[in-house]
Amino acid sequence: MPATYLDRILDHHRELAASDVRSVGGLLDQAAAMPPARGFRQALSNPSGLGVVAEIKRRSPSKGNLNLDIDAAEWAATYDRGGATCLSVLTDEEFFGGSVGDLTTARAACALPVLRKDFSVSERDVLDARLMGADCVLLIAAALDSAELVAFHQLATEIGIDVLVEIQDEAELELALAAEAMLIGVNQRDLVTFEVDHARAARMASEIPDHAVKVAESGVRHAADASALNDAGYDAVLVGEMLVTSDDPAASIAALRS
Repeated sequence: MPATYLDRILDHHRELAASDVRSVGGLLDQAAAMPPARGFRQALSNPSGLGVVAEIKRRSPSKGNLNLDIDAAEWAATYDRGGATCLSVLTDEEFFGGSVGDLTTARAACALPVLRKDFSVSERDVLDARLMGADCVLLIAAALDSAELVAFHQLATEIGIDVLVEIQDEAELELALAAEAMLIGVNQRDLVTFEVDHARAARMASEIPDHAVKVAESGVRHAADASALNDAGYDAVLVGEMLVTSDDPAASIAALRS
């Protein structure tokens, strides 16, 4: 079977991880000295209406360049003003044009909790999320084996940040629950074909236990999509492309939340 785009992304990140010789113990010591994180999951647990995780995203493998000239501080402040519940910031450079600088700049410009959106494949990736100031780290079930998912989730919890476990189907939901995930995202975009399947999110919402905060990711085009996902049982939507290509992202967020 030919390599998929996801395979290429993961191969790249695993190569980076394999060449990283920093001491895990040293990184743990640095993480222990960090100030308390902003409560990402807590913010999504108590929103007024549907929560919106607003994303800073410069480009994507499926759509190419979206908005290469984003000023991370300006957009974070705009998202905050529009009523976003949390931020998501891409830090993958090779495939999404993001950076650690985008995350640190965006977080400094507002008081919102911030998700590091990237492909974490090692302990050091999880620790780096904490050290760069992220309040939540993304773990993608399709990118990790069951032991890695459990270990990385436990590590993130120990160092004081939340974990968004991304799934696509029932089998991956079982992996998320085995890792004791309390914040579960359903990606409406297939990570292999990049096609959006709105029915997937609607189906999966009823399968996720109510003790977990439910987030619908990708493929939200307008307020009607957000409303349908809210009706299906989601606590929040994670929205990137729609916002970074909007002429008025603050108004777009307000529309999603309404």
